[in-house]
Amino acid sequence: MRRDVSFTSEGAVLRGWLYTPHAAPPWPLVVMAHGFSATRGMAADAYAEVFQRAGLAVLLYDHRGFGSSEGQPRHQINPWIQARGYRDAITSASDLEGVDPDRIVLWGDSLSGGVALAVTAVDPRVAALVVQVPAIGSEPPPPDPDGALYAAFRETLLAGNVEASPGEVLGPMPVVSDDQVRRPSALRPLTAYRWFIEYGGRLGSGWVNDVTRAVPGTPVPWHPGLCSPHVSCPALFVVAPQDEMPFSVPSVSRVAFERLAGPKAWLEVDGGHFGLLYVPSPAFDRASSAEAQFLARYLVRRDQPVRGRASTTERGHPGGGAADDQVRSRSAS
Repeated sequence: MRRDVSFTSEGAVLRGWLYTPHAAPPWPLVVMAHGFSATRGMAADAYAEVFQRAGLAVLLYDHRGFGSSEGQPRHQINPWIQARGYRDAITSASDLEGVDPDRIVLWGDSLSGGVALAVTAVDPRVAALVVQVPAIGSEPPPPDPDGALYAAFRETLLAGNVEASPGEVLGPMPVVSDDQVRRPSALRPLTAYRWFIEYGGRLGSGWVNDVTRAVPGTPVPWHPGLCSPHVSCPALFVVAPQDEMPFSVPSVSRVAFERLAGPKAWLEVDGGHFGLLYVPSPAFDRASSAEAQFLARYLVRRDQPVRGRASTTERGHPGGGAADDQVRSRSAS
């Protein structure tokens, strides 16, 4: 039910896993990529399995230059390049046997949540969006009353020059560190260190504690919040009210959420930025079941059974159906 797949993006081969459900095709398909420097086996695969049981196919891949995917320079984070990777993944997935190209979902966590939001705004092939603890920015986007900033952002993402010159690359530096004085890192909270060292340190993860960050001099700086008014498909935001990461500010995510143009749902799950990525855990169960139910409601044919994972209880709040009720109660069309 899971096999290796690959596709090409920006001249490099990106590698991933294709999960197929027991339901009869054609299937909706979730395109997934992990957040800041993480690889496909560091908890995102657990979400993929939940979606698979809910009747969806999944394409989960490593970003260009990370994990099993090819691409130079290695371990360089460039959100523009990652956005193009998502678009190339959609193109590849649309041609897979058994996949319904009209029911393609984007899923992203943390940095990839912001990237997925941006891609959804510029690519009409996306039928639904799920982001969790999205890194949209430390502040809301600048005003864009006539849409000129978004137009420049869109053009840059689709066809602009997004290569960074040597002076536009930060690092190299560790992704995480236990000593910010002697070994400063890209991600500073101790919670980041604990999660990456535990999950990235597992055999076969392919994760490396080394990263550079590309900040190319594009006409408009990277800010996915500019894109939210142009997202009209169903969208689910899963956020941590006490998110400790400086670019995953809940109030900024809320501004982006309120500006979405289509059906939308907002779910808060305690545990901080990395709580959703500990498997098993109540936070994971609650988030994954709500996400699967949201996608099933919009994308799985009603003649197909939904077999999502039941959620456990978190801080006295029942999961499963109750989590779905909370999503419904905070939905807006």
